[in-house]
Amino acid sequence: MKKSKNNLDERQEQTLLRIEHNGCWLAFWGLAAVIVAQRIFFDYDFRNLAGEYIVFAALALYIAAGCLRHGIWDRRLKPNTSSNLAVALTAALITGAMGFIFTVKRFPDKIAGSLASGVVYAGIAFTVCFAVLQLSADFFRKKQAKLEEEPRENEE
Repeated sequence: MKKSKNNLDERQEQTLLRIEHNGCWLAFWGLAAVIVAQRIFFDYDFRNLAGEYIVFAALALYIAAGCLRHGIWDRRLKPNTSSNLAVALTAALITGAMGFIFTVKRFPDKIAGSLASGVVYAGIAFTVCFAVLQLSADFFRKKQAKLEEEPRENEE
C-alpha cells in the first residue's frame, strides 16, 4: 500500500496530536471508570467485563512500553523512590477502598472481614505497583543514559 502525502501543516499536525492525545486518555480513564462502575453496581462476572479488561490492559501496556522504549517518564513526576511511593500509595488506597466495597457488597454483615479484605487488596496493590515502578524507573534510567551516549546526526 502506497503512503499518501501528509496534507497537514505544522500547526495542524500539533493540533491533531493534541486531539489524539486527549482521545487516548479519555479512552483510558473512561474504560477504567466503566470497569469500576460495573464491578460496583452490577453482579461481577468476568465474561461480561473481559472485553473492557483486554482493551484497558492493552492500552496501558502500549503506553508504558512505548514511553519506556523512547526514554520518556512523565511530564511532572520524576523516576525516583519518593514519587514511586506516592503513586503506589495512591493506587493502594484506591484498590483497598474498591476491595472493601466489593467485599462488603457480597457480605454485608461481615464489616470486619471486608475491612481486612480491603487492607489485603491495598497491601498487594502497593507491593506490586511499587515494585513495577521501581523496575521501570531503573530501566528508564538505563535507557536515558544509553540515549544520551548515542551521537546525534548533526554533531558529527
